Amino acid sequence: MKRKILSSIALILFVTAFFTGCGDENDSNEKNSISMTENITKSNDVSKSENNTEIPKELSVSFGDNGSPFTLHLYDNETSATIAGFVGTGDLRLPIYHFDDYENWEVMQYYDIPSSYNIPQNPETITSENAGEVYFAEPNRIVLFYKDAEISGEYTKIGYFDYSDDFVSAVENNPVLEGWGNKIVVISKKD
Repeated sequence: MKRKILSSIALILFVTAFFTGCGDENDSNEKNSISMTENITKSNDVSKSENNTEIPKELSVSFGDNGSPFTLHLYDNETSATIAGFVGTGDLRLPIYHFDDYENWEVMQYYDIPSSYNIPQNPETITSENAGEVYFAEPNRIVLFYKDAEISGEYTKIGYFDYSDDFVSAVENNPVLEGWGNKIVVISKKD
């Protein structure tokens, strides 16, 4: 009888401790989620505020984790400023999930930004893209044309890279991450 009572008490204590621990974990996850939302909101506020630090006019972009950096010259618009504001809170390490199996893959790449980032846009119909042009498109996607192209689409201009053979080579030879099956582009503040 004593054993049953002790076993029952031990079971109750275990279950209570387990659910209390889960509650702390959920509270922690909720706090992390709130913190991330606050950072995103603050970043949006920074890009729109005239009183805060100046938004950079250039960003550094590496194709692959260890790739050489190239300068992304930003256009003066709200979309570019918002993306630069996000980079101001930390590097954007964006995946390229499909890089050679979609239409026009030989002239462009796209990088998905998490949907939690709210990026304003003002799309216009673009029919001719120059090598090095960078756009924003739905759904939260940065689109890079690394070769000249004749493609019709709705895009918001973000900026451009200075075209060079080294630039095209870096884009085309961006290594696939071992164990992931995709490529990475890293966008950071320019030193």
